[in-house]
Amino acid sequence: MTDLGVVGLLVTTLVNVRYLCGFTGSNAAMTLTSDGIGTLYTDGRYRDQAADEVPDLEVVIARDLLATVAESMSGPWAIETHTMSVDAHAELSNAADAKLVPSGRVIEGLREVKDSAELASLERACSISVDSLGDVLTGPFEGRTERELARDLEQRMFERGADAVAFETILASGPNSAIPHHRPTSRIIRAGDFVKIDFGARIDGYHADCTRTVAVGSPDEWQREVHAAVQAAQSAGIDALRAGLPIADADGAARAVLGDAGWLEYFTTGVGHGVGLEIHEDPSVGPKNAGKLAAGMTLTMEPGIYVPGRGGVRIEDTVLVGEKPRVLTTMTTELLEIA
Repeated sequence: MTDLGVVGLLVTTLVNVRYLCGFTGSNAAMTLTSDGIGTLYTDGRYRDQAADEVPDLEVVIARDLLATVAESMSGPWAIETHTMSVDAHAELSNAADAKLVPSGRVIEGLREVKDSAELASLERACSISVDSLGDVLTGPFEGRTERELARDLEQRMFERGADAVAFETILASGPNSAIPHHRPTSRIIRAGDFVKIDFGARIDGYHADCTRTVAVGSPDEWQREVHAAVQAAQSAGIDALRAGLPIADADGAARAVLGDAGWLEYFTTGVGHGVGLEIHEDPSVGPKNAGKLAAGMTLTMEPGIYVPGRGGVRIEDTVLVGEKPRVLTTMTTELLEIA
């Protein structure tokens, strides 16, 4: 706030409110003043919840949060213009006797590096995820539908203690596996299919993200070639997730392997992204990211090859950045053959 020249910061992005004070309700705002005073604003539905989750801050209960917050704003204030709607900005501008300046992604920047409590939740979410997939990989796959198998995996994550699934499970078989974000259908899985499974559990608000691609029965030579290329690209990308290195280097390392193998034109998605309180959060792993990796960041590494009409492979892990990268979704990346 000193750098921005403001007397206060208004936080209206719900996930940032949760990060700062622990409140998990669906309607909230938070103010932080330059003298260190924080206040949570929410409505009457969450009176008891706010008292329980945020015992150390003043809690203001109001029906119209922005109008109520505006009453306490004067002088220069920073606001989250990158997530605030145009209408909300107009309402706040009209109601507050304050100069409003963009805060930038200041809270998102703080969220990039996880503390020990955050890492404990992430590690548990990752453990539940891979253990549940391990159960499902005992088979059978052939004769079951994509939707049935996806629901089976999700149910196993709940049984192992997940609070929720991290996102809608992507389970794609045969030609559908060439669709990066395919939604499970009633397609029946057959021998000779690739089955791509992108999934994760959520614990304490923290998301796991993992993808494995398996073969139903004995894979063809082209399937082995594609899988091996993705596996090698992912390994190179993970090795580049080291504290102090440019983020773009990790992107380049994975892409270089796919390019050398002759498959880069079939890689149509991103190499990776931050993961934590959101399934996709800062920083992104891409060639234009000018930032550097820091110890405590948690990122995915997820190169893929998607051949339209034939099938595709993605291998993805959640990785903790450090002097050496540490994979949190620990399970084999070899091409498994499932009955």
